[in-house]
Amino acid sequence: MPDEPPFMILLEDIVRRMRLQTLAAVIVILASWLLAATGNAIMEKEAALCGIVETSERLRRHLMELTVKIGERSVYFPENLLNAAEYIETSYRAMGLEVERQEYSYADMTAVNIVSSIDFSEKPTRTYVLGAHYDSVDGTVGADDNASAIAVQIETARRLVQLREKGKMNLRVVFVSFALEEPPVFSTAFMGSRIFARRLRETKTDIEGMICLEMVGYTCDIPGCQGYPLPFFFRNYPDTGNFIGIVGNFKSRGFTSSLMKAFARNPQLSAVSLTVPFNGWILPAVRLSDHASFWDLGFKAVMVTDTAFFRNPHYHLASDTMETLDYHFMASLVDSLVIFFEGI
Repeated sequence: MPDEPPFMILLEDIVRRMRLQTLAAVIVILASWLLAATGNAIMEKEAALCGIVETSERLRRHLMELTVKIGERSVYFPENLLNAAEYIETSYRAMGLEVERQEYSYADMTAVNIVSSIDFSEKPTRTYVLGAHYDSVDGTVGADDNASAIAVQIETARRLVQLREKGKMNLRVVFVSFALEEPPVFSTAFMGSRIFARRLRETKTDIEGMICLEMVGYTCDIPGCQGYPLPFFFRNYPDTGNFIGIVGNFKSRGFTSSLMKAFARNPQLSAVSLTVPFNGWILPAVRLSDHASFWDLGFKAVMVTDTAFFRNPHYHLASDTMETLDYHFMASLVDSLVIFFEGI
């Protein structure tokens, strides 16, 4: 019989086999982990996609109700304005939220702000207002201006109702759907946002900030389709209209920065910010919505917008219909708003 291997040779062989077995085990573990991580990533991506699709369909249904079934919502169709207010109120009540009708008189009609809120704890001390006007200009059903914003407002509330069940936060979000933002009421004391902002001031109600949703549904991808007011036309801003704009005054700089940081966490929607001095009086185009009512009374406020007539060729025209809107874009904005509130 041949001589048995020396002890050291046997030991080295054992060590080598153990190393190979350990390496094989590590490879199996790493492969399993990578497969699980990839699977989880795919599942999360699919879940996010399903969420976007579902939200998009809900947004589309709101646009159908507001622009097709109800139609023009100008001061010349007061019944349609009241129908829109009732639709918004019903939407909030269906989520289990209480609703206040803030009524006031204009000319020979009754105008109504619809107000609802979500408290994330028993006595929150931090309050934000998420506002949008639901009227349209004369001669148009106002899909982008401003049914898109009302739809995003309602769906953000729906998502925040779900978020409230996950835990307590020191947060109250007030949803206000404003009456009468458009001409001939614009820039008068009868704008719904001026009525609401004055009552906040009269009751000495503190808010952390107001987010005004103003035309948030139109996108364009052709280079050069996105315009800007002078002097910003010459700055390094995108020349395609596939981002959301956030416009704030100097007092709201910190608020604007917080929104931008939160929105940056959503890879599906890019955001561009603009801060203007003197409450925007030197650049009138940035004052053309309800946030200016809050600026003028000293509240922090921003306008979240698709930039209106700097992008949308249907602005204040009969062609501003629901078929022109990008519902995936709007659903992504809902996600970004929820990310902001979730991070407070």
